[in-house]
Amino acid sequence: MIAGRRVLVVDDHPVVRRGLRAMLESESWVATVTEAATVAEAVRAATVGPVHLIAMDVGLPDGDGIDAAGRILRAAPGTRVLILTMDDDESVVDRALRAGAHGFLLKDTDPELVVDSLRTVAGGGVVLGPRTAGALLTGMRAAPARVPAPFDRLSEREREVVTRLTAGESNAQIARRLGLSEKTVRNQLSLIFSKLGVTDRLRVALLARDAGLR
Repeated sequence: MIAGRRVLVVDDHPVVRRGLRAMLESESWVATVTEAATVAEAVRAATVGPVHLIAMDVGLPDGDGIDAAGRILRAAPGTRVLILTMDDDESVVDRALRAGAHGFLLKDTDPELVVDSLRTVAGGGVVLGPRTAGALLTGMRAAPARVPAPFDRLSEREREVVTRLTAGESNAQIARRLGLSEKTVRNQLSLIFSKLGVTDRLRVALLARDAGLR
C-alpha cells in the first residue's frame, strides 16, 4: 500500500489548487500537498525538494505545463506526473505522453475519480481517461486489413484487447466485453507489453498512433 507521498498541485487557478489540495490532504496515502501557480514555481518545487507526484495543468502564465513536466522528469525521473487540463486536443495528449506523463485527465472529470487516478499514478500505474483515449485513437480497429508492425506480432484476440485498452477501458470492462476473467486480461496485457516492447498502457496507445491504426 502506498503511503507518505508528497504531492504538488500545479494550476494557475487558486480555487482549483485549493480544492484539489483539500481533497488530497484527507487521503491516508498523502503526506504533504504543496501548490504552484507557474512553470517556474513548479520546476523549483519539484527539483529542490523531493516530490513524488504532480498534478500538472497545461496552460500556465509563464509557459507550458507539458514542457515543465518534461523538464522535471529529466531532472527527477522518479517523479510521477498526471496532466490535468481542459484541453483534450489530440496533439496535446500526444505531447503529454511523449514528455513522459503517466496519465492524462480532463478537469471536468469527477473529483473523486481525479483523486483515485492520482492514487493510481502514485502507486506506479497509468491513467488515460476514456475521452482522452478517444481523442488519441479515434476509430481504431482491432484487425485492419493489413496489420502494421509491431502489432503484427499479436494474435487477433490480443489486438482486440489493445483496441479496448486504447479506448480507455479498464481491465474489468475488457474482461466483460470479451468474456474473459480479469486475471486472463492481466496476463494477456503482460504478454502484449512484452511483445510490443513497452511497459504500460500509455505507451501502447502511442505505439498504436505511430503505427497508423485507425
